[in-house]
Amino acid sequence: MSDLAAALRTVPDFPSKGIQFKDLTPILADPGLFEELLDRLATPWTEDGVTHVVGIESRGYWFGAALAARLGAGFVPARKPGKLPGPTLRESYALEYGADAIELHSEDLPRDARVLVHDDVIATGGTAAAACRLVAQAGATVVGLSFAVEIAALNGRVELPEDVRAEAVLVV
Repeated sequence: MSDLAAALRTVPDFPSKGIQFKDLTPILADPGLFEELLDRLATPWTEDGVTHVVGIESRGYWFGAALAARLGAGFVPARKPGKLPGPTLRESYALEYGADAIELHSEDLPRDARVLVHDDVIATGGTAAAACRLVAQAGATVVGLSFAVEIAALNGRVELPEDVRAEAVLVV
């Protein structure tokens, strides 16, 4: 087992009963592991001409901004509705228990942007798929999806665009 996998903490029944929460904070707390994770997140994308990283609220910001800096790209947050002060684009998506949405500033992604969508964990895939649709709505191109952790049993990749490469550092 890698040091990264060993440091990933599983918290049962959080935030609700039956959920096995994957806690990345022990990796963030260890400078060597944090550096290793950032290296492993960035390496697959160094030759793809990424101009912007869209990080999904909120834990997608943890690594997304640092990933953007490593790739020499801009960082654009995808936030929950009502959290951005300017004109926004919105994309809704279904959850097991209802619906939600994410937004981004309409002027933050140029039409020629080559976007890497990043989130900390891919579970069911709905949020990442919505982020891809949001980038397309802005007129930009998604060149890839990046995740620190993939929960394979939830098969979230089936929700993602088929023609876009997705990479996860840890598959649990």
